[in-house]
Amino acid sequence: MVMPRLQEKYKTEIVPAFLEQRGCPNLFAVPRLEKIVVSMGVGKATENKRLIESATADMTTITGQKCLVTRATKSVSNFRLREGNISGCMVTLRGARMYEFLDRLVSVVIPRIRDFRGLKTKSFDGAGNYSMGLSDQLVFPEIQADRVENVQGMNITMVIRRSSREESLALLRMFGVPFRSDESRTPGEIRG
Repeated sequence: MVMPRLQEKYKTEIVPAFLEQRGCPNLFAVPRLEKIVVSMGVGKATENKRLIESATADMTTITGQKCLVTRATKSVSNFRLREGNISGCMVTLRGARMYEFLDRLVSVVIPRIRDFRGLKTKSFDGAGNYSMGLSDQLVFPEIQADRVENVQGMNITMVIRRSSREESLALLRMFGVPFRSDESRTPGEIRG
């Protein structure tokens, strides 16, 4: 089996760079991408069962792995949602599939986003995990636009082990994730 391109890059370039430049004491202290969780919330699935079938088929096509159907854990009357109703689907990617998905996300999907100016650097949580959202699944080339019944958004969370916000940002930049470079300026400030 051939090792994915980004996994090989992690082992040959990123780990040595962290050991030399970032001052990690040993190999086990280097931040590591543990898993990628891709999820879709399908709120209208309670009214139309075909929507969840379509969403799970699209998710399986996008990730290359069968997805898990999620159910509501509590009732919310404003959303017409009862405990136990189907609320969405999710996939947890690890290992080679995770690196292949990240490679496709960075090199194919993100450049296809309309009016894209870079990902926000403020979407990290306290543990160094990064979350982003996509407004529709049509940016993935595997999805055929004429067969899509319902345009559905999705959330992508990259879980990074042994990392702070700054180290996670450096790791994802080394993977080639395009972040905005001008987020440090204040609103209304003009740079020339």
